[in-house]
Amino acid sequence: MSLLDRLFNRQPDPRLTMQPLYQAIVHRGRAVHWYVEGAVPDTLDGRFDMVAAILSLVLLRLEQADLRHESVWLTELFVDDMEAQLRQIGIGDIVVGKHIGRMMSALGGRLSAYREGLAHGGDMNAALRRNLYRGDPVSDDAVADVEARLRAFAAGLEAIEPARLLAGELPA
Repeated sequence: MSLLDRLFNRQPDPRLTMQPLYQAIVHRGRAVHWYVEGAVPDTLDGRFDMVAAILSLVLLRLEQADLRHESVWLTELFVDDMEAQLRQIGIGDIVVGKHIGRMMSALGGRLSAYREGLAHGGDMNAALRRNLYRGDPVSDDAVADVEARLRAFAAGLEAIEPARLLAGELPA
């Protein structure tokens, strides 16, 4: 902590504690199998959709553990990362906010869709086709692969203690 932080009693950014978890989510969302066996489009949109899917499942687990602050901090890291990515590809200040707004709306929609899809009797296949593949034609085998992996991931998240999850440990 710097001298100015101590003088003005500034606290360190609590979002930084979520950085290992966020990095693990991004790493998991970029795993090759999603784009090969799962036929997720290997595009900017496809990578966003896959990271958002993994993030959604983690946020649902944090919600289950009643870790509201941590959920907000993790979401803020996602927003910061997406804003930086938009700026890196040349999106200017004037429209970056609109893009972020659409991304946050998309994340909210995915949270609802995956919550319902993972619920007993839920239709995860339809949620994936709509949100991950955006309605584009995709083989049943590819969707089944992604669904099985995401269901296993969600089950693994439930088995991890919240402290380990917050430290960035994700299920295999």
